[in-house]
Amino acid sequence: MGYKIAVIGATGNVGREMLRILDERKFPVSDVVALASARSVGREVSFGDKKILKVQDLAKFDFTGTHIALSSPGAKVSAEHSPRAAAQGAVVVDNTSHFRMHDDVPLVVPEVNPEAIAQYTKTGIIANPNCSTIQMVVALKPLHTLGGIKRVVVSTYQSVSGAGKEGMDELYAQTKSVFVHETQPPHKFPKPIAFNVIPQIDVFMEDGSTKEEWKMVVETAKILDPKIAVSATCVRVPVFIGHSESVNVEFERPVSVAEATAALRKAPGIQVLDEREPGGYITPVDCAGEDAVYVSRIRKDPTVPNGLSFWCVSDNLRKGAALNAVQIAEVLIKDYIKA
Repeated sequence: MGYKIAVIGATGNVGREMLRILDERKFPVSDVVALASARSVGREVSFGDKKILKVQDLAKFDFTGTHIALSSPGAKVSAEHSPRAAAQGAVVVDNTSHFRMHDDVPLVVPEVNPEAIAQYTKTGIIANPNCSTIQMVVALKPLHTLGGIKRVVVSTYQSVSGAGKEGMDELYAQTKSVFVHETQPPHKFPKPIAFNVIPQIDVFMEDGSTKEEWKMVVETAKILDPKIAVSATCVRVPVFIGHSESVNVEFERPVSVAEATAALRKAPGIQVLDEREPGGYITPVDCAGEDAVYVSRIRKDPTVPNGLSFWCVSDNLRKGAALNAVQIAEVLIKDYIKA
């Protein structure tokens, strides 16, 4: 027997990617339902190469009999409908920010803390972390096991797809306008994104950090270790898909470059490409459409006794969102839910 799966927010970037990945990974489905807001009802979305799904109205859908709901419709919509889906018997894997820091909701990256999935019984909801947090903690996990991480300083270079289809459309329109000597004012972003970088993702908080930076701090504490100090600077860059991160790590114990590289190569979900020559590293263009977290530029930091730096890249729509959610669902059906 297979599982009945609902994809909430099926017309968005992440929802479409969830459907694609469910098919690619041959998730054992008996039925897949595509859900979105009333304005999207009747639209068609693809599930694999051969099956087209008609979008149904999320507000009217009865989740009774649904095993798992993969949800990515926006935080306000999730706040209303994820608890309703859970109350009707579905286990919800929620990709929005709404539930991540709820004490009774596990925040899970399967390569890092799969044991936390067991806590889903408290609310019926499992939270998917922020995209920039996911790829960083996948890379940090084997290093933390190796040397005990004390402090992380990370600067992110985040693609516009992290802001949804509107962000991608704005970069495309502004880039095109430059070559025809026109002006496209910003709408999605606070400043023009074409040929520019913007050191703001999400709203500003009282201490001067942005909410995206705050997410990386508190989510790393919840997923990996609350004793790790994290300082983050999050920047939007004119790239369509793929987030990059420059990560500096200070350890409790000495860790050599060779030891760190070996640990990263052995860890699940990570690919190391570090050739120390022009082009011997991964960029966002290389990682688009791929599942791994890629690590390059591993090197000693001579300014602290036990420091290393590295470069980390991943497809934010896949591992940073849809793939992570499907991997959580795979653990659910392996260890917790029977069809």
